[in-house]
Amino acid sequence: MNLLLVNDAIITVETMKTEIPWKEYGIDEVFTAYDAEKAKARIQECPIDLMLCDIEMPGENGIEVLRWVRKNEIDIECIFLTCHASFEYAKEAIQLGCQDYILIPAMYEDIGEAVQKVVNRIKKQQDSERFQEYGKLVVKDKIEHATENYGQKNQDELVDTAIGYIVQDLAKETLSVNDIADRLFLHPVYLNRIFKKEKGVSVGQYIIAERMKMAGELLKTKHLSANVVSELVGYKSYANFNLMFKKYYGCAPSQYVNEDKYK
Repeated sequence: MNLLLVNDAIITVETMKTEIPWKEYGIDEVFTAYDAEKAKARIQECPIDLMLCDIEMPGENGIEVLRWVRKNEIDIECIFLTCHASFEYAKEAIQLGCQDYILIPAMYEDIGEAVQKVVNRIKKQQDSERFQEYGKLVVKDKIEHATENYGQKNQDELVDTAIGYIVQDLAKETLSVNDIADRLFLHPVYLNRIFKKEKGVSVGQYIIAERMKMAGELLKTKHLSANVVSELVGYKSYANFNLMFKKYYGCAPSQYVNEDKYK
């Protein structure tokens, strides 16, 4: 993680560079600039992750430097240092996405801790982006695998195979689109897409419908209680079964049997 110190007070910059234990706060290398123009040049020369910038400087101030960074869409976080608690400065700093606003003089430990918070935030964002990219690659890989092994013309065969798994494992509580997709070496999103194209409903909706149809058939016998039927169609929780049944048939299991709604 690289830090750029921007301040027209040269002694202050050099002292901060040498006396603050930057590595303890997640900084690998520290660069310096003594005015806005040198700061812009340094940013264009080196990969900078975080800028610790004084606001009041001759010529362009720190706010203008950050405005230039944002205008050029350069991915740099910023912490401002200032001697004056100006509301206007603070307001514009926030609008430009400044991560912190430190009044100086300040203890080096406080500056270091503020820097570390931003470093942690940057790393968390980078990890999130890497994870998202990994997810995209996984989806791409599974779709390519499906296309390579089955081809677009065989989507109906994939759907038929998925339905076979659904019918076979209807009583399993763990039955889900993820479970079926794993067996077919497909991504759940891809499976749902081709399934809905063929059947007009998602895999999850199809599973619920098949469970409810099976439950209705079992209740017709009048030899099985609703609790038993609930487990036989994959619902360990009777409350969940009862809720789904009412949504599907418009009545409770007991009413379905008593009113002969299946006739």
